[in-house]
Amino acid sequence: MVQFEQAGNGEGLENRVFTCIVLYSELAEQSGLIDCPRRDRITAAWVENPIVAEDLVRFDEFELDPRVYQLRRSGRTLKLERIPMEVLFLLMERRGQVVTREEIIEKLWGKDVFLDTDNAINTAIRKIRQVLKDDPEQPRFIQTVTGRGYRFIGQTSEVVVPPAQAPAQLQPASSSRATTGAPTGIGKRWKVIVAAIVAVLALSVGGYFYLHRTPKLTDKDTIVVADFNNTTGDSVFDGTLRQGLAVQLEQSPFLSLISEEGTQQVLRLMGKPADTRLTPEIAREICVRTASAAVLDGSIASLGSQYVLGLRAEDCRTGDVLAEEQVQAARKEDVLNALGQIASKFRTRVGESLITVKKHDTPLAQATTPSLEALKAYSAGWKASFSTGSAAAIPFLKRAIEIDPNFASAYAALGRMYGDIGESVLSAMNTSKAYELRDRASDQEKFFITLSYDLQVTGNLEKGQQTCALWVQAYPRAWEPHGLLSGDIYVARGKREESVEEGKIALGIDPDFSIGYANLAASYMALEHMDEAENTLRRASERKLEIPDFFVLRYVIAFLKGDKVGMEDEVALAREQRGTDDWMSNSEGFVLAYSGHLEAARKMSRLAADLARQTERRDTEALYEADAAVREALFGNVSAARQRAVHALELSMSRDVAYGVGVALALSGDSSRSQGVTEDLSRRLPEDTRVQFTYAPTLRALLALRHGQPSKAVELLQTTIPYELGSPTTGGSEFLLGAGSLYTVYVRGLAYLAAHQGAEAAGEFQKILDHRGIVISDPIGALAHLQLGRAYALSGDNSKAKSAYQDFLTLWKDADPDIPILRQAQAEYANLTKALPRS
Repeated sequence: MVQFEQAGNGEGLENRVFTCIVLYSELAEQSGLIDCPRRDRITAAWVENPIVAEDLVRFDEFELDPRVYQLRRSGRTLKLERIPMEVLFLLMERRGQVVTREEIIEKLWGKDVFLDTDNAINTAIRKIRQVLKDDPEQPRFIQTVTGRGYRFIGQTSEVVVPPAQAPAQLQPASSSRATTGAPTGIGKRWKVIVAAIVAVLALSVGGYFYLHRTPKLTDKDTIVVADFNNTTGDSVFDGTLRQGLAVQLEQSPFLSLISEEGTQQVLRLMGKPADTRLTPEIAREICVRTASAAVLDGSIASLGSQYVLGLRAEDCRTGDVLAEEQVQAARKEDVLNALGQIASKFRTRVGESLITVKKHDTPLAQATTPSLEALKAYSAGWKASFSTGSAAAIPFLKRAIEIDPNFASAYAALGRMYGDIGESVLSAMNTSKAYELRDRASDQEKFFITLSYDLQVTGNLEKGQQTCALWVQAYPRAWEPHGLLSGDIYVARGKREESVEEGKIALGIDPDFSIGYANLAASYMALEHMDEAENTLRRASERKLEIPDFFVLRYVIAFLKGDKVGMEDEVALAREQRGTDDWMSNSEGFVLAYSGHLEAARKMSRLAADLARQTERRDTEALYEADAAVREALFGNVSAARQRAVHALELSMSRDVAYGVGVALALSGDSSRSQGVTEDLSRRLPEDTRVQFTYAPTLRALLALRHGQPSKAVELLQTTIPYELGSPTTGGSEFLLGAGSLYTVYVRGLAYLAAHQGAEAAGEFQKILDHRGIVISDPIGALAHLQLGRAYALSGDNSKAKSAYQDFLTLWKDADPDIPILRQAQAEYANLTKALPRS
């Protein structure tokens, strides 16, 4: 039995496309070369296109063949990616004329594109020149016309070639057949179609099915997934099937989906609300705007007590169907398994190898949950996180776990959300549960869970880096490992250049990865590359991305540049945004304290803590209290330091809070409680890189100083040297403000002062002043001037000592007058001035 579906413009057989569906073809299926959606059905396509003569363009030893879309050199096909190839064809079409960058953008992406097209064009031109071995300084082929565009200047010749010959079985009848009595109309069509069917079956039995095996997508293409068209009347499928399909497709190292964050960003540019349903039409527009290759739209319908799921992939520019699948589920409980089957078949249809499909094909119910209700809540959580923020996702993810207590990915997502809002204890608890259940997750999700466990639970940065390497090896198109290397692992280890490189890779893979811009800008700041930091944030703004990190980053950049107006502008903007109030209040507190305005800083710190308490974020509230306690201790307010430290510890025993409390107690002379905190921290987190190589040695060195053992303090700090330029905190405004950074250096400087080694002490405090982009607004950045003056005075260099004291006193010229360390500095400067000879 043969059924025919016709598509075309009705202008003759040569311009029509026929699809023949061959039913009950056991022979074709048994060959093993056709992966049929049902046992008794195969689909074979024969496309009959109009064949016309086309011009082959030759230049130098190259030839550009529009018939097969190839560039050849001396007969050998050269590899050139899609965008560079399209640019080359456009330049060749207009050879001798200037093609502006605007014309290239419109031709390739359309007028309303919101991509980094300048970078894409630059990359395309560079790749064309590499393939053609063309020197941009002395071009033979591609000339840059400064300020305008590009021109193809090579000498060309055109060769008219005859039409490409189709295989004999598929060749349309010649134009003379009408005069020889050959069948016309329906009869002619039947004859050609039957010939096509015979040819297809012959190829199948012969062991090669070219039409089926030709890849439809490449490992450079991206896909947009639309919402399923649900006609069952059961709302449990809404959003759930799209999430399930995404989970299944993300198991593939070959395919890459446009991220949910990227989808939300394009919806904003389209003027659509965040909860807009992704119909095929809207998904297709997102596909075009993001220069993706295909849009996937699915459907589910009820057929009696059964369900029919369909999946179709279309080229979003041409509308060509790349693949189409259909599968049935006998019961509602079988729908997720059916969805997994249809996703696996789709992967092979569009070009992924059977080897990787079989290797990375965890059944959907095992990769997520067998519960449709739990998966629906999980899907709603992720959607809320991207549209509203991490805090908004938490109730949905909790609901998913209530429905299915063994839902590993839901625990992992909940751990991530808690980490995003600064609740490290709850983040570690949920991440630990995900790690216990990691066998109930896909391969890629296992990498995410393992890496989260390395970073949030054990704190083992070395293992985390190893996990990232394995993840990148298995999934070269994953941006997450690069993002975590950039924003956490390399930052903690003080490897800022490596952080920048990984940040660039992450954004190259997903240009809508918003936190990636914050990580990259922070690393540029640490390297004192303020222009690059500002440019990175500007790029994020151009893409209409905005997160609390950006407000704080722009604020601290303005602070480092002495731009008070810029600081005020960012504060005003932040007040208008939900979820930024406590971050900005804490940031203002740090900056105020930096210049000695302690009472005003206290008010802002209390406000930040109050705001965190109102949203039930105990870890964040505790961290703000610990920051304030350290500040009071550094400034010499012993009683206030101890009081706020104890309060912080009552709120949370998280790693970063405990470290801040330990520092505050040690500096304020409470050695006993500081030692207790230190030993507890070291015992609880034996693998934690920060604890073992930064926190514990620094706390023990402070305790050694309190006991009059400066040499021991210096010795204890030796293990911190490889990490001393790293950031001790992860995420939140503390990370962006430099809180706690270079404390190992500051304490080493204090130890050298206590040991009467002035030159060595001066070297340590100067190191702090040389790294303003890391210290930013932490109080030690200001106090380093004073300590440097003390070091020079100890060395007998009174002239330099006076200059350093003056720097500090100038910075604190409007400071609160009753701060103990300020009064000490003023007295020391007066004595130093008396000791200097009059000029």
